[in-house]
Amino acid sequence: MKLLERIHGSLAAACIADALGAPTEEWSISEIPELFGGRVENFHAPLPDAPYAKGRAAGQITDDSSQMLLLAEALADHGGEVSPEVMSELLIRWSGNPAYYPHFAGPTTRAAIDRLKAGDDPWVVGREGATMNVGASNGGAMRVAPVGLVHPGDIEGAVRAAHLTCVPSHNTNIGVSGAAAIAAAVAWACVDGATVVDVVRAARHGAELGEELGAREGRRVPGPSVSRRIDIAVSLAARSRTLDDAIRDISDIVGTGLPAAEACPAAIGFFVAAQGDPRLTAIAAANAGGDSDTIGCMAAAIAGAFAGRANVPDDLVAQVEEANDLRLLEIAERLHSVAHVG
Repeated sequence: MKLLERIHGSLAAACIADALGAPTEEWSISEIPELFGGRVENFHAPLPDAPYAKGRAAGQITDDSSQMLLLAEALADHGGEVSPEVMSELLIRWSGNPAYYPHFAGPTTRAAIDRLKAGDDPWVVGREGATMNVGASNGGAMRVAPVGLVHPGDIEGAVRAAHLTCVPSHNTNIGVSGAAAIAAAVAWACVDGATVVDVVRAARHGAELGEELGAREGRRVPGPSVSRRIDIAVSLAARSRTLDDAIRDISDIVGTGLPAAEACPAAIGFFVAAQGDPRLTAIAAANAGGDSDTIGCMAAAIAGAFAGRANVPDDLVAQVEEANDLRLLEIAERLHSVAHVG
């Protein structure tokens, strides 16, 4: 399969999963079928009392894939490279869009943007904080997929770049570990012949490398190991009899919340439970509730790279492109032109 097909598939699947999960964010597994008339498999408009996505239309994306697409364009603009300065500019520019900011910004990202706007050093901002939650959320991981797409098959390169994207906002052992796990999984999903197990191994290795980088270059915060929680999520997915069983088990035991040590392992688990199918991966995350749009964006980015654009449903791609005025193939082509292949 051509790399362009994997890049296009990853971006498309991530946007679909983000939009699919936006209405179910913060709701529980038991509430979702009651509120939406059954398992969520197609786009819904968020409910009037949705905590974040209220007022959005069916198929519209959130902070997750909007930042992901900005990172893809930034990588294309800078020859496939990224720096904390580039990320600072990206976050400030993203915050100027009232469709996403401030209501979609997580607490770490919002605080970082305020400091970056004030002129603080992007190399410093992400490693400072007074509590264990600052910098340990999934904001760095949610947008990182394009880093893996420009480093196909290169786990170490993807991890180094993932760390640089985290420096201005999520430069902690846990924040970087989560982002590195997703970037490494996407990078290895782009390899022809890779299996689901291969992608899991890449994610776990990426999480370990990212934890070391974040602890050494950033701030160490207390919290669970991302790599060890990946082991738990994957084990639960492998033992489950049905996709619904996997959704419930991963949600109950690993969690689907804002912390990177919940969201990133859950994303890997849902990818495994869906056997790498992009649509089923997105459905799993959307129906898990919690931080469903973020987890879906990460998990489906991996699945889209793994399965390729041909296995991402055309009707869902068309709907998400129309709802958000996107031209995903053009972005994929630009990103493909700067991929570090060879």
